Amino acid sequence: MGTVLSAADARRAALRAQGLLGAVDRRAGVPGVLRLLGAVQLDTISVLARSQELVPFARLGPIGRPAIHSAYWSHEPGAARTFEYWAHAACVLPVEEWPMMALRRRHYRARGGVWGNEVISAATLAEIVGRLAAEGPLTTTELGGARKTPGWWDWSEVKVAVERLLATGEVVCVERRGWRRVYDLPQRAIPAHLLHDDLDDHACTVRMIALAGRALGVATRSDLLDYHRLKPQARFEALAEEAGLAPVEVEGWGRQAWADPAALAALESGAGGRHRTTLLSPFDSLVWERRRTERIFGFSHRLEAYVPKAERVHGYYAMPLLHGGRLVGRVDPAREGGTLIGRQVSMATAKAVRPMARALREAAAWVGCDAVRVEAVTPVELAPALRAALAAEG
Repeated sequence: MGTVLSAADARRAALRAQGLLGAVDRRAGVPGVLRLLGAVQLDTISVLARSQELVPFARLGPIGRPAIHSAYWSHEPGAARTFEYWAHAACVLPVEEWPMMALRRRHYRARGGVWGNEVISAATLAEIVGRLAAEGPLTTTELGGARKTPGWWDWSEVKVAVERLLATGEVVCVERRGWRRVYDLPQRAIPAHLLHDDLDDHACTVRMIALAGRALGVATRSDLLDYHRLKPQARFEALAEEAGLAPVEVEGWGRQAWADPAALAALESGAGGRHRTTLLSPFDSLVWERRRTERIFGFSHRLEAYVPKAERVHGYYAMPLLHGGRLVGRVDPAREGGTLIGRQVSMATAKAVRPMARALREAAAWVGCDAVRVEAVTPVELAPALRAALAAEG
């Protein structure tokens, strides 16, 4: 039998690997968080802030939002530090992982000129590349427009074509203006020593599994594959071994798991540290995989933004509350002028009241709100205590 971990050990390993337990090197800032996680998911929804801002906030505290934007999208020519690509979903990744994504670029190239349900003309693809070469980095608007009609997904031919070029690696995004992608040629943006597809599919897969193991701490096969959305792999055990992960058993999991050696070393040393009390983005990598979240935290997490309003249970953009290494509540936030509103707040027990108040106050100050108001509270008998705690925190 290999190493046996308790469920509590596995939870601590997961939190430490995600930068939510123990000291986080604040000097490394947002780039350090990105390297730790390997990928930060991007999303268009902005309620409290955009998800890619909430992820470093959860780990570093109220870091300036301009600093987050700069860390992701401000680069010197030919020296990009990050790039956008399809990892778990649309993500920003450290530029060092450009070679690893050769597997996915080859997959998209194999589709040829077909993208989605459309066939893209070679002339359109060549025109976009030619314009970028001649004019420098451009947005879709500057290339000719993103949409045929105001509909969100009614993309123009130019938009479809440039997204295909992005997926195949013929163009790259290392900058955003506002929320618009700025497209460039990889040979102009990516550092020369990284600009290659030399890694074969096997090497890319092993690298993805190794990074997933490091970011998750302890994980099952499905957890490790989900991190970069890899397909099921034959001889997975051999891949995990090649990735440097150690087979372990976790009490109560009922399935094989693997651990990153650094996670095991931290457990062996008895490393402690401070737990973060914070609200998490619904797209935070700690809770990417719903079954893993339930297995580790006993917490059912689901983004309900795309669920009909009448069918929502916890609200449009419910953010889990992390405290003491556990998920102990959630809040569906909104903003109204200088007030942060908890439209729907739920807490597991009365012990979550003060952490919820503290997290709401910290988040409010971070986004420039000077007041907090809560509306619906579950269980309702905790509402007076929460309002009193908010007043005390303020």
